[in-house]
Amino acid sequence: MTESSNLVKATQEYYDSHEADQFYYKIWGGEDIHVGIYNLNNTSIFAASKTTVGTMGQMLDITPNTHILDIGSGYGGAARQLVRKYGCKVTCLNLSQVENERNRSKNEEEKLSHLITVQEGNFEELPFNDATFDVVWSEDAILHSGNKPQVFAEVQRVLKSGGEFIFTDPMQSDDCPEGVLDNVLARVYLEALGSVKLYRALAKENNLKEKQVIEMPEQLITHYTKVLAELNRSYESIIEASNKTYIDQMKNNLEHWIEAGKNKHLNWGILHFSKV
Repeated sequence: MTESSNLVKATQEYYDSHEADQFYYKIWGGEDIHVGIYNLNNTSIFAASKTTVGTMGQMLDITPNTHILDIGSGYGGAARQLVRKYGCKVTCLNLSQVENERNRSKNEEEKLSHLITVQEGNFEELPFNDATFDVVWSEDAILHSGNKPQVFAEVQRVLKSGGEFIFTDPMQSDDCPEGVLDNVLARVYLEALGSVKLYRALAKENNLKEKQVIEMPEQLITHYTKVLAELNRSYESIIEASNKTYIDQMKNNLEHWIEAGKNKHLNWGILHFSKV
């Protein structure tokens, strides 16, 4: 098994675990597992997560005829928000069967299953024909790939001509010193994160033209600080639902991410490209 395949398997097992599912579903915004955009200090994690989706959606020209592929779709919060607002069609691709089942259930509950398809799969090997989608969308998922060049190649392949690729990702800064992120990377089983510089280069290699890059590293710090505070507030109830060892390790990991962000070693933002 290749290093990339090992990482895919480890990521799937992590997100399928009961401990992770309970933490992300009950603490990390509920429907969304990504960094929120906070306009005010008292903005909730849930509301900030919705703002991220709304901000990205406004950067696109989405109509009822638009077909979006969401890679690493988690619980499907973005898909439902987009479908409710634009009436478009969304295909969710995600590794975790546990998350996909929650996604399907919520879609059925909201009577949106006719517009949202949920499929198990790995975004390094997209199970779709060439030139299928108008938009490829991703929120804070590409960091989990051990073969990011392959992800970009696959995105380019399944996009229609003129189609758009928009995503967010926790990244390392372009000038991040070697070794300073070891504690951060241990959580995601990686040797390095992506960066704006890397993603721009991969886009260029795959004939994806840059439309806009909005760097917002401060939002990553705010988000992880909010998640840590909520975890501390709900500590007793969440360790009953999840696992004390897991939750204590998560608290430690969040502290590492916050510290690295404050030291300007991390970045986060929205990256938007189009297929030439």
